[in-house]
Amino acid sequence: MNEKLPSSQMALSLLSESGCSKRVIAHCKAVSALAVKFAEACEKKGLDVDVNLVEVGALLHDIGRSKTHDVNHVIVGVEIAKSLNLPESIVSIIECHVGGGISADEAKELGWPVKDYLPTTLEEKLVTYADKLIEGSRVVSIERTIEQFSRTLGENHPAIDRIIRLHEELFPLIGDLNADSNSA
Repeated sequence: MNEKLPSSQMALSLLSESGCSKRVIAHCKAVSALAVKFAEACEKKGLDVDVNLVEVGALLHDIGRSKTHDVNHVIVGVEIAKSLNLPESIVSIIECHVGGGISADEAKELGWPVKDYLPTTLEEKLVTYADKLIEGSRVVSIERTIEQFSRTLGENHPAIDRIIRLHEELFPLIGDLNADSNSA
């Protein structure tokens, strides 16, 4: 990757300077820690993954929450990232992390620029998936995540299917990293 990524310490400074609360920063740190575990598991399986991009992208994924806590934090986050001249790979992670991604039709309904906001690279998918498994700053099960999304969006919302597909794609690559690691 040719893009110059900020260090993790710089990413944390950017969150703070942008006005993110301690709670949001704690969430971003938790997502980053889990996403890095996922990336390292993929790397051990021989997959080509940029662990540093995953770490920094996960730290910055919610930078838009410095201004709003609704779904539009994605668009605000993209604007902030671009104003900070962050690499396009980071902007893309911010842009596609919400839910299991947002389709062009859903973007239109939200009043966003009309295009797909779906994770496509392995790094984008790992950050998106880790974000779905962190509630506040603690790890939760995929079942709990699906239950929460079903309750909030309705059982047949397309985001739920995308989250399930993301889980089905990534779980075989990363395994159950939340299982008791002392038994290994």
